[in-house]
Amino acid sequence: MNATTSWSKRLWTDIEDTYTAILDHPFITGLTDGSLDDKAFAHYVAQDVHYLRDYARALALVAAKAPELTDTAMFARHAAEVFDVELELHTQLLPELGLDPVTLNAEPVAPTTRAYTSYLLATAYGGSFADGLAAVLPCYWIYARVGTDLAARGSSDSRYQRWIDSYGGEAFAATVAEVLALTDRVGPTLTEADEAVARAHFRQTAQYEWMFFDAGYRREQWPI
Repeated sequence: MNATTSWSKRLWTDIEDTYTAILDHPFITGLTDGSLDDKAFAHYVAQDVHYLRDYARALALVAAKAPELTDTAMFARHAAEVFDVELELHTQLLPELGLDPVTLNAEPVAPTTRAYTSYLLATAYGGSFADGLAAVLPCYWIYARVGTDLAARGSSDSRYQRWIDSYGGEAFAATVAEVLALTDRVGPTLTEADEAVARAHFRQTAQYEWMFFDAGYRREQWPI
C-alpha cells in the first residue's frame, strides 16, 4: 500500500463512480427537489427498519472480532445507537407516512434488503475483522456523505428534511470519523491479499447501497 495514501482514501477511490450514481439516483435527487413519491419513501423507511435490525447484529459481530477493547466498545456502542437514535427517527416518521410501528413486522423483507443484510452478516461472521469492517463501512460513510451533500440543498418536505438532518448532522459525522480513524489504523497492518479481499467487500456493499435506494424508489416486492 502507498504509505502516503490512507486506506480510507484508497477505499473511497474504488467507489467514487458508485457514489456519483447514488447522488444522481432519482430517489436521492427527489428528496430535495420534491419529486420523490412519498409512498416510495415510506417503502424505503419500512425496509430500512428491517435493514437496521440486522445491521446492528453485524456491528456486534464486528465488535466481537475487534483487535482492541476500545474498538469493541465503539462498535458495541454504535450497535446500540441503531435503536437509540436511528430507530427513534423512524418512530417519528412511520406515523407520518401512514405506517404503524406495531405492525411493521408484518411488512415483508424485500429481496434487496434480504440480500444486503445476508451479505453483511455472512461477511461479519465468517470473515476477518478487516472484512467485517470493510463491509459495514459504506453504510456509515455513504450516508454521511449523502447527508452532507443534501443538507446544502435542503428540502421543502419536513419528513425528508428530518431524514437529511439526521445523516448530515455533526453527531453522525463524529461517529463516522471514529470508524474512519480505525480504518486507517487497520489498513497498513493487512497483507496485500487480505487487503484485496477487504476492499472487494467494501465495493460490494457500496453497490448494495445504490441497490437499496433503487429498491425503495421502485417499491420493490418479491416477484412471486
